[in-house]
Amino acid sequence: MSRKRSEEEYKKTISFRLKQWADGSRDPFLDTVEMKPALPESGETPLDLHRQEEKRRMLRQVYDTEHNAEVRIFRKLYAVMGTLLCVFLVLMLLTAVSWLPTVGQEDRPVNNEVAQRYVESGLSETGAVNIVTGMILDYRAFDTLGESHVLFAATCTVLILLRVDRKKQRAQAETNDRLYEPKNDLILQTAARILVPPILIFGIYVILCGHLGPGGGFSGGAIVGAGLILYLNAFGFAKTERFFTAKTYKVSSFLALACYSLSKCYSFYTGANGIESAIPLGTPGAILSSGLIFVLNICVGIVVAGTMYTFYVMFRKGGY
Repeated sequence: MSRKRSEEEYKKTISFRLKQWADGSRDPFLDTVEMKPALPESGETPLDLHRQEEKRRMLRQVYDTEHNAEVRIFRKLYAVMGTLLCVFLVLMLLTAVSWLPTVGQEDRPVNNEVAQRYVESGLSETGAVNIVTGMILDYRAFDTLGESHVLFAATCTVLILLRVDRKKQRAQAETNDRLYEPKNDLILQTAARILVPPILIFGIYVILCGHLGPGGGFSGGAIVGAGLILYLNAFGFAKTERFFTAKTYKVSSFLALACYSLSKCYSFYTGANGIESAIPLGTPGAILSSGLIFVLNICVGIVVAGTMYTFYVMFRKGGY
């Protein structure tokens, strides 16, 4: 019977060294073979190699942010400057707030003749029973024009980022999309058949009557957009694209924004130059009244409805 070797004796055997070489724990040629850096075929001299190694060492030192003194100093300076900037902004804001008039003071900037002009002369100057609509689409109509263009620009950005251009990818997106959506869902489609027409009619009513009561292009357009999204969820893209496509949105949005811009430019030109406008205000309370406000509400409603629907379509499938 063979004697069990001790661990010290086993480490001196060839089988132990062979085991180390097999599992990679020890290189048998380490520290036993003379090694020199091989010269490349390009003919670089040892001096060139030394310079390259020096450059690598400098690069490692530069990008070693943990042990780089300059980086540490920059980080500390950055934190100090950021803190000082925040303190400066806070002090500046507190100083500005301290100079604000007290609540209820009669000579506050908000208590001026503008609000009084809106309330007292809004009906006679704009023809809109709804003073808020008269203010948004008449006195401050250029602000609303900017908001409509912001919606259009946001839609263009979403189209650029999420649009799927290739036909094969669009078909694949359509297939994948319908896997996770109800197919021929009788309950959803029946509910959509019942609800979509009243939703669209109510949205159109809110748009057209925005100058007579609460509502207008923004709220009415949101209602119409919700109706289109419900119809899309119930019946899919194939049926929805029969009457609303990407081209439909582009054309309608462009025409609505162009009509809004031209209408307000005409109104601004005549008013700023003291010229009598040829567009009558009509009888307050009638559906065809308030001059251009009626038309501008329709333009804003078209832009808002198309923007809501386009956002939903692009985030859902990446295209119409």
